Amino acid sequence: MTTPLNTLKYALPDEDTTVVLAQRLAELACGRAPGGPAAGGRIHLRGELGAGKTTLARALLRAGGVTGRIKSPSYALLESYNVSNLYFYHFDFYRLRDTHEWLDAGFDEVLGEHAIFLIEWPEQAGDRLPPPDLDIHLEYNGTGRAAHLTACSEKGQQWLTYLDPPRR
Repeated sequence: MTTPLNTLKYALPDEDTTVVLAQRLAELACGRAPGGPAAGGRIHLRGELGAGKTTLARALLRAGGVTGRIKSPSYALLESYNVSNLYFYHFDFYRLRDTHEWLDAGFDEVLGEHAIFLIEWPEQAGDRLPPPDLDIHLEYNGTGRAAHLTACSEKGQQWLTYLDPPRR
């Protein structure tokens, strides 16, 4: 992973707070934040099973304008969506057992600049992935969760600058 520029920590006591954080991230990733960066970016989601990676990803996709059923890419490895010419790619690499599987699947061909990439379990791809703009590590925190957001690019740093602690 690239050298982190800045890190913020958020308490996520319940699913509603996780959804609020995802909505704020969607504003930024979709280029809707006033004076914010252009649409697109890479977000890596890390954490133990059940820590909330898929919940955060689904809420971000929904806030980004994805309608209908949002499937988990656990078995397919990738689900893609198009909203108003903005592509969303939701990867889940939990089932990858060899970093070569990532290349064999051709995923390196879809990692363009004008899309939003949500990648669960990025460590399973080894060093094959481009660095994220934002690396989010979710962990258990009592009965809730905590999110550690780390900027790994200038865009990620801009996102952290615009984020306030999530409010309900």
